[in-house]
Amino acid sequence: MHEPVMLEEALEHLAIRPDGIYLDATAGLGGHTGAIARRLTSGVVIANDRDPESLEMAQANTRDVADRIRWRYGTFSTLNEALLANGVSQVDGLLADLGVSRFQLTGAARGFSILTEGPLDMRMDQTRGTTAADLVNYTAEKALADLIYQLGEERRARKIARAIVRARPIRSTRHLADVVERAAYRTGRLHPATQTFMALRMAVNDEQGELDRLLDLIPELVKQKGRAVAISFMSLEDRKVKVKFRELQQQGRAQTLTKRPLRPTEKEIEANPASRSAKLRALEMN
Repeated sequence: MHEPVMLEEALEHLAIRPDGIYLDATAGLGGHTGAIARRLTSGVVIANDRDPESLEMAQANTRDVADRIRWRYGTFSTLNEALLANGVSQVDGLLADLGVSRFQLTGAARGFSILTEGPLDMRMDQTRGTTAADLVNYTAEKALADLIYQLGEERRARKIARAIVRARPIRSTRHLADVVERAAYRTGRLHPATQTFMALRMAVNDEQGELDRLLDLIPELVKQKGRAVAISFMSLEDRKVKVKFRELQQQGRAQTLTKRPLRPTEKEIEANPASRSAKLRALEMN
């Protein structure tokens, strides 16, 4: 069962109008998309995602409101095109849930999982781009250490990168997880390879670059008095959102609606532990 994170808070800050036009930049499995669509009458929600498999599942999960949803496959960089393809220049609200869905993280074939044997892929879109196997097997040791440290915020990055280079060729997800586990001591409940896998996933999908492009596009995509809501799960992402929202406010182009990021309620965390690290920020365009 897919549980959209901070759903009520997101809907409240989007201030949904029944005749409005909304953009869900990260449709995922359709939880937020469907909830927005169910509040519309003559309005529509453009639902975008870079993962074709996710889009198929999202469509199945939102059949009851299919007439109010326009599906779009693409990265954040192509969101302008997504609007134009639907005859829209700007939207009343934009939502971006920056988390990775559980089905992606746990499916062996996608290569995100530490716990299951699978190919070292990690691409959101498996039809194009560099795989995690390419990165771990062909990146120079120092560059690999920098990547793991900067994106995974992993303090043991040099030791891990050295171990990976010595163990090449890395053949699978379990092989990589075992190499990292032998090189890095366990510091808590998290598997020692968690941050390394996260860093590789972010690099493979250029997640930081794509987020920068999304944040830069907000003034073009969202109309005056329209709202933008971002839900992040990592400090790197939240910092980027915080800095951009503050910058837009200082320029007089927007007003932040959340002085501090909103966090999930204890009730939500209990029902959906994956929501624990979520932070929601919102702004309204001037």
